[in-house]
Amino acid sequence: MTKKILVVEDDLLNRMFLSATLEASGYAVRVVADGAQVVAAAEEFAPDLVTMDINLPNVSGVQLIRKLKAKPEFRDVPILAITAYVGKGEEAHIRRAGAADYMAKPVRIGPLLASVETLLGEPGGGERLGLGRPLSL
Repeated sequence: MTKKILVVEDDLLNRMFLSATLEASGYAVRVVADGAQVVAAAEEFAPDLVTMDINLPNVSGVQLIRKLKAKPEFRDVPILAITAYVGKGEEAHIRRAGAADYMAKPVRIGPLLASVETLLGEPGGGERLGLGRPLSL
């Protein structure tokens, strides 16, 4: 069965990169650009994994992680936090909110797929596309 990934990202180019990369790797992807729609989209789509941009307009990705993790149906759904802001203590703060993994932008395809596969409990370590070269977002 195809694993489903909810991509939460406000930047158009980043959304395109993430969705194209994940779809090319065989995942079903739903994209959400507006933080206000994340919980409803997650309830409808029932993702196996969520990638969460942390710096969203009008709402923090950290707040959204907490909202999702507070719902019993998403308690065990892993969240991969992705952010351009890498301040001191930021990773620990994001993980305390409930993120299972953390990735700083620019995102490279190999590490992205390795993290996704690990979080979904799949073997392969990011080798679905045979990518070891650093392509980034």
